[in-house]
Amino acid sequence: MEETLEILQDNLGQALIDTAYMVVVSAIIGVVLGTLVALLLYLTENRLFTPNHALNVIVGFIVNAIRSLPFLILMVVLIPVAQLILGDPYTPTGGAISLSIAAVPFFARIAESAFSEVDPACLKLPSPLVPPHAKSLWMRYSLSLAVVHSWCGRSSIISLIGYSAMVGTIGAGGIGDMAIQYGYNRYETGVLVVIVIILIVIVQIIQWIGDWFARKVTH
Repeated sequence: MEETLEILQDNLGQALIDTAYMVVVSAIIGVVLGTLVALLLYLTENRLFTPNHALNVIVGFIVNAIRSLPFLILMVVLIPVAQLILGDPYTPTGGAISLSIAAVPFFARIAESAFSEVDPACLKLPSPLVPPHAKSLWMRYSLSLAVVHSWCGRSSIISLIGYSAMVGTIGAGGIGDMAIQYGYNRYETGVLVVIVIILIVIVQIIQWIGDWFARKVTH
């Protein structure tokens, strides 16, 4: 018991910081790049803009290919990429790279779906009926809904927290790394129990905050 408490005292704080760092960085990158990819997919498919079937198919294939890979396999495949960029992939930043690449196509499909929900009539009505900024406002509104429903405590942030724990399997830091190093390799069951409880509490808090914020915004 004393050893478990010592391990938690010495390592838990930094592990939580590393996990928060990976999740926040990947979430921001996922939203920014995912939005750009979603716009590209939407604009190259919609006949009201600049349709380009070949480009749409290529980008869509890449997005689907990344999404189809289990994160653990994707993480291993991306180790050489992180090695090339950072020199040492076994760091929280290296883990953030894998998480970001997994997050971009996920959010891209959500944002693309939100864009597609914009009424086509609003995009092609003549200017006397629609203010000049109406199209932009519709697009921003749809994107806002996508952000709220996907990132504010619902599937995406929670998924990223789970993925960040997997990053620990390659020693990139975070609570997953701590669970494996101390809870599994050293047979410290108490460490595993504490980490599981912390993950459950974090997910519940994020879910509650996200649902509350989504109700406020969509209302």
